[in-house]
Amino acid sequence: MTIPASGRVLSVSQDDVHRFSKTPVSEICIVTGLGVQGDAHAGVTVKHRSRVAADPMQPNLRQVHLMHAELFAELKSQGFNVRPADLGENITTEGVDLLSLPRDTLLRIGDDVLLQITGLRNPCVQIDLFQPGLLKAVLLRQPNGELIRKAGIMTIVIAGGTVRAGDSIHVQLPAPPYLPLERV
Repeated sequence: MTIPASGRVLSVSQDDVHRFSKTPVSEICIVTGLGVQGDAHAGVTVKHRSRVAADPMQPNLRQVHLMHAELFAELKSQGFNVRPADLGENITTEGVDLLSLPRDTLLRIGDDVLLQITGLRNPCVQIDLFQPGLLKAVLLRQPNGELIRKAGIMTIVIAGGTVRAGDSIHVQLPAPPYLPLERV
């Protein structure tokens, strides 16, 4: 598997309340084993409302949400206006094809932060409340019926620290065989 060795952080965001979009900030503090300090999705156990309803004690595999800024240009060409933090991500990236990375890939951000990819974000109908038709643009169906989810990836925190726009992102693939990303 060939991937770019590095990329960068374009923007960071957080929100202490469960809302669709997050608030862009100058930096976020990422806490080992929890997620973004002060974010509604931080915690050892799951915080996403639908997942809490199913089983509030399941592990939180969605501690930090990353989205690739390249998606915004793609969506713009389809008539949508999406900016960093609009779709609820904590870290907006540039230069790394997040969706092509296998599960358990490590992302080193800046000098200290280490995130482990757990899977894909599963976009929900709230996206259409943000902009009508956007769900169909980020959740495609292949001719064979397979879904392609484009709304970013979810990670857990292996090592914490501060993340700011401009920080480098270095990719470390896990040992083969590579496991495909599935929704978490």
